[in-house]
Amino acid sequence: MGFGAIIIGDEILSGRRQDKHLAKLIELLGERGLKLSWVRYVTDSRPFLVKTLQETLAAGDVVFSFGGIGATPDDHTRQAAAAALDLPLALHPEAEAIIRGRFGDQINDHRLQMGVYPEGAAIIPNPYNQIPGFSIANHYFVPGFPVMAWPMVAWVLDTHYAHLFHAEDYVEQAVTVWEAYESQLIDLMERITADYPDLTLFSLPAFAEGERRHSLELGVKGPVPRVTLAMAEITAELARRGFSWDDKA
Repeated sequence: MGFGAIIIGDEILSGRRQDKHLAKLIELLGERGLKLSWVRYVTDSRPFLVKTLQETLAAGDVVFSFGGIGATPDDHTRQAAAAALDLPLALHPEAEAIIRGRFGDQINDHRLQMGVYPEGAAIIPNPYNQIPGFSIANHYFVPGFPVMAWPMVAWVLDTHYAHLFHAEDYVEQAVTVWEAYESQLIDLMERITADYPDLTLFSLPAFAEGERRHSLELGVKGPVPRVTLAMAEITAELARRGFSWDDKA
């Protein structure tokens, strides 16, 4: 089981707004010893959303979907989720009670539409304005507004997936090697990759710009004991070759 994200919105794809969900989701997962496997950015198109959800539902991952669960004409996520699952839409009784309590005498059919989900869905509490999100088939649908979405994601993780927290002996470690080019260290990378097939090696160059020096972030990720051994080999070889480096936070 992996963790994935669907981030919905034409405004993100057009550049009118910048996505903030990806970095926050990685942070929320990382705090709990979990990691993100994939992310998809998708347009506000119902047919495209249906196709996307059919694919992600078939994969069996835990998926957080951000955006498009309102009741305006440009919101298609609730309808797309129902179509992808071949289920009817229905007003959720608990969501209806929450929305009626939230709006009182100002309740109307349009506001109640925010509690219409695929039949069989469960609600996700919204601590900001009480209008719930919903979940079904390991997919968790939350609003696009960070102030609402992020605590709702945290609630889902803490309520449904606490048994997975820090269950995997996994870590990512790296050093910043100063004035180094990838071509100078390819043989070292190849050796580490061959000697530690259970680890994932990564190399991220940063070019000199302004006061920033040229550098290379070099590291590995995987089980803690093996990462420790591999990083000890890497830093020993860097020292032998005369490179200077700093630990990467």
